[in-house]
Amino acid sequence: MHMVIYSLVEASTHDDALATGKTVFDRLVGADPHAGAVFDYYVCFDEEDTSVAGKARWGELPTAAPVDSKDGQELLEKGWEATKEEFERNLDRVKDAIEELSDEEIMRDEDLARHAFHQVGAYDGPSVFLYTQHASGIRHREQLDRILEESEDLWIVPADVHF
Repeated sequence: MHMVIYSLVEASTHDDALATGKTVFDRLVGADPHAGAVFDYYVCFDEEDTSVAGKARWGELPTAAPVDSKDGQELLEKGWEATKEEFERNLDRVKDAIEELSDEEIMRDEDLARHAFHQVGAYDGPSVFLYTQHASGIRHREQLDRILEESEDLWIVPADVHF
């Protein structure tokens, strides 16, 4: 499956932001030998030679944008809303499983209950859409707000990832 994720990076120029964003995405696909892969591969929106990912799948998106710009705010809002919606969807599944399934049924992972439990607690991967420049998932609003407040030259870089 494909999804768009976003990296929030400190940079002074567009090119630096894109390069730093690609470093984050490299770590998330395991290209860094010290990082485990949580996605199979990524395509940034500056790549023209693919017919199944990036622009070909999602249309035109900025390759990188200052967070305080109109484009940056739109990307940030998409990333945060996707994170909230995925968390709430998985949390509802967890609540339903606890109410409706026996311990044995949960242990057997009926209705993918254990998968939903895992997704609610995930720090990265398909249930997290925003990442720091250190490839750490941004999981709650206070964490996002802290990053936004503490950074002076903050950019957002989108990538299409496959998992």
